[in-house]
Amino acid sequence: MAWFFLLLAGALEIVWVYFMKRADGFTKLWPSVATFTAMTVGFGFLSLAVRTLPLSTAYAVWTGIGAVGAFLAGVLLLGESASPLRIVAAALIISGIVVMKLSETAA
Repeated sequence: MAWFFLLLAGALEIVWVYFMKRADGFTKLWPSVATFTAMTVGFGFLSLAVRTLPLSTAYAVWTGIGAVGAFLAGVLLLGESASPLRIVAAALIISGIVVMKLSETAA
């Protein structure tokens, strides 16, 4: 269940960072509300995940999901650059998440 909570927390991190961009410095009400709502609920799921998972694993996976997800949201929804170097960087983050997960189960 902890991994499920962690995946939800990571997904909500993508949501809140996307809406933070749309909130334009928190000058737009509904994107700002969506930002703070997703942030609050996401932190709640993260707190449930770290009850069971090691903090170092949970935090690294959570931020990795958010970083790669924000990259994908930027490219797919906001028209940001998907240069080869940025794609390699995202792949390195994903590989780090995989290694972190494998090291958690091996310990």
